[in-house]
Amino acid sequence: MMSSTPLKPSRRVKYVRLGSSGLKVSQIILGCMSYGSSEWKAWALDEDETVKHIKFAYDAGIQTFDTANAYSNGMSEVVLGKAIQRLQLPREEIVVMTKVFGSVGKTVNVNAMELFLAGPDNCGYVNQHGLSRKHIFDSVKASLKRLQLDYIDVLQVHRFDYETPIEETMQALHDVVKAGHVRYLGMSSCHAWQFHVMQNYAITHDLTPFISMTNQYSLVYREEEREMMPSLKHFGVGSIPWSTLARGALSRPVPVGTDSEKQTLREATDDIPASTYFALGAGTKDVVNRVEEIAKKYGATMSQISLAWVMAKDGVTAPVVGTTSLEKLDDLLGALEIKLSTEDMTYLEEPYKPMKIFLYN
Repeated sequence: MMSSTPLKPSRRVKYVRLGSSGLKVSQIILGCMSYGSSEWKAWALDEDETVKHIKFAYDAGIQTFDTANAYSNGMSEVVLGKAIQRLQLPREEIVVMTKVFGSVGKTVNVNAMELFLAGPDNCGYVNQHGLSRKHIFDSVKASLKRLQLDYIDVLQVHRFDYETPIEETMQALHDVVKAGHVRYLGMSSCHAWQFHVMQNYAITHDLTPFISMTNQYSLVYREEEREMMPSLKHFGVGSIPWSTLARGALSRPVPVGTDSEKQTLREATDDIPASTYFALGAGTKDVVNRVEEIAKKYGATMSQISLAWVMAKDGVTAPVVGTTSLEKLDDLLGALEIKLSTEDMTYLEEPYKPMKIFLYN
């Protein structure tokens, strides 16, 4: 009789359940905003480099990928889908998340923020945004085509729609699940009261509820702790926070003097640069200084300390991280090995001052 070879764990990243659902995601989720087309943003990576990142992440154990229909105006979904095909990633294992709400530009270089502010209806995008039944079905169908997939694991509602009746939105979301196009629903970037309204409607009308919230959360943006995090805990919904390094503000020392003029390519071209957190948060500089101090104490990078803090917070399932560098992606994985003490957690949090909510309405 042949003896079997013992299985040995080879992946650095482990897996956790998303909220109270049965779906398991990697402890770190790879955000795909920086993958797609350099024609959209100068810092975005094109297909070949994206494939390298996806392979590196998957080999380390990251099997959950967070993208959006509007990233690179659809090209992020395209290159993610191509990477899945080229690398032959097992569909039954990986988790693909994408979003619905925003318009996808008709050319790759359309600026999503400018389009949103100008009003899509005024720019030739009538019925191509929001959460109407028409747009939800059209958007899901288009995302599946770009991804070259038969279904989306988690479809995230990206913003609250004040124009479409909630009855129409929730029924349409339920129907794309029943049709087999989507497995689970999530929400992203909204007020706690908006999430309550939609989740309660789903529950009371026997429709598909949300299992995740993709919300902004970091050491320098903790407004979600007031209402959103308790709400998610109440409903058994997992938090998969984005901007966990605050656009890079938490990954390097506070700029001083002429250093403040030295910007990364993303800082110089991003719609929401890292400097935003210093402008809006009175305690941001003190927090960043303490991150630098604790990093030296642990012999770690500032990014690792900042990410380790997020991962240790109650209610957080798994942070979403994005990078354009394989070295930085490898560095972020090092956060998995860091266990901050209660005293260090408190020390990092102490300087925080309440700040204005931004990036959703």
